[in-house]
Amino acid sequence: MPGLHISRVRALYKRVLQLHRVLPPDLKALGDQYVKDEFRRHKSVGSDEAQRFLQEWEVYATVLSQQANENRQNSTGKACFGTFLPEEKLNDFRDEQIGQLQELMQEATKPNRQFSISESTKPKF
Repeated sequence: MPGLHISRVRALYKRVLQLHRVLPPDLKALGDQYVKDEFRRHKSVGSDEAQRFLQEWEVYATVLSQQANENRQNSTGKACFGTFLPEEKLNDFRDEQIGQLQELMQEATKPNRQFSISESTKPKF
């Protein structure tokens, strides 16, 4: 990611992988692989795209951190991760991103997972 300080990118990458430790094992493995692939895929993007990429991952890390804290305080023992993806945001995605999102959803909702994904009218990721 040209123009960005490599330590910022590396710190965010490590933070996300560290946050994934709170996820159920299957979801952690899926998330870790996705993070590694996405950071690798964005190594040589332009400055504007790199900034957007990092901003989105920083938001993800913040949300996941908040959810992990909420789950620790939740006495029911049922962990909840993810957030709704508004249709307006989906409209901004390129076809390639929609395809990746579909693949991720299919992988995350395969049977025999150790976590459950709630069915909803809005995509939840």
